[in-house]
Amino acid sequence: MYLATTGRPDAPPAPTGVRRRVPGTVLALGAVSLVTDVSSEMVTAVLPLYLVLGLGLSPLQFGLLDGLSTGATALVRLLGGATADRGGRHKQVGGLGYALSACSRLGLLLAGGATGWIATAIAADRLGKGVRTAPRDALITLHSPPEDLGRAFGTHRAMDTTGALLGPLAAFALLWATADAYDTVFAVSFSVGAFGVLLWVLLVPGRRRVDEKAPAVPAGPRARGGFHGGPPGRFHGGLFDGLLGGLRSPGYRRIVVCAGILGAATIGDAFLYLLLQRRLAFDATWFPFLPLGAAAVYLLLAVPAGRLADRIGRRAPLLYGHGALLLAYGLLLAPLPDAVALLGVLLLLGVFYAATDGVLMALAGPFLTEGRQASGLAVVQTAQALARLGAAVAFGAVWTASGPETALVAALLALTAALCCAARLLPTTPSEPSERSD
Repeated sequence: MYLATTGRPDAPPAPTGVRRRVPGTVLALGAVSLVTDVSSEMVTAVLPLYLVLGLGLSPLQFGLLDGLSTGATALVRLLGGATADRGGRHKQVGGLGYALSACSRLGLLLAGGATGWIATAIAADRLGKGVRTAPRDALITLHSPPEDLGRAFGTHRAMDTTGALLGPLAAFALLWATADAYDTVFAVSFSVGAFGVLLWVLLVPGRRRVDEKAPAVPAGPRARGGFHGGPPGRFHGGLFDGLLGGLRSPGYRRIVVCAGILGAATIGDAFLYLLLQRRLAFDATWFPFLPLGAAAVYLLLAVPAGRLADRIGRRAPLLYGHGALLLAYGLLLAPLPDAVALLGVLLLLGVFYAATDGVLMALAGPFLTEGRQASGLAVVQTAQALARLGAAVAFGAVWTASGPETALVAALLALTAALCCAARLLPTTPSEPSERSD
């Protein structure tokens, strides 16, 4: 039997048809993410233009900067998650990540044209994101009832995506108003990011309130080795035990494996947008606006997808979401009108993120015991991130060697195989009868 220690295990379910309120902590975390994403996406939207067109860096140099910082982020997630679980320091570790990202915008402002300092600032931003992601998602898990995790993560991701929509619009408005003064964008981005840190400090609670009436977790075989031992919010046995302790659960192990398998067949958004631009041959000036279409769909569907996952189980939406990505690959290969291909790919990409991003965390959350939420989610996120990094390298290599069509066919076949494997391996949630009977 798997134990879910988030929320009251003896709490009666809400009557059918009654809409439960989203926890205030989730809304606070969503507000912080919204503001922070406005700040980060302002920089992300203009950085390629600033580095390649403004400073004259080659695409290869920019790719190396981006790739190295992305790889470092994936590994830092593990350290951030494990550190947050030790003593329940989710707020402190998450706040450090948000502050590091905010200060990175100041670093870009002060770097001038020095490539080394720019690389350091970009790395600091990505490291900050890596440090804060797992503690933030752990706080969502800790402050939400297990049966409502899909809706909680969907609400958070919708607010986060609102910031991702507003950031590029604000950046290009500033560039238009200041005649391409990139320093102005970096200065405003730093101010907005600092405001996000302030919201984190003022609005986000440090730890979950413990209900004195909630029954204690019974001692048993899982309590040995620090799995349940000690007070809530703590674990024993060091960082590696904290990171790997959750793997004792067979269901959680299958989730980690599936996150890696599906991630290894998921090519980066930038490649899809490049394929669209290549097929439609539109002016490169419009390229930065392509992500806004997918983000708008994600924003509209994130909450409904989360609520649907809570109702029917989180396994099916996760698979259907990757099925939407598979259809997007197919549209890029199909002989369809350009407008249909453009709208279809952006729509399906938004559906993919709405049905998978928060839903994967909601699926994994109930498998993690008290004191292991951040480290457990960090393992899932890292497996997915490293697999996607490998997929991007492989896709780029095949594109260079054999052309984009061959690379896309290979990605389509890989994702089909990954979906078949995931359909067999993914578990249901611990609250469902088939899992409780184990």
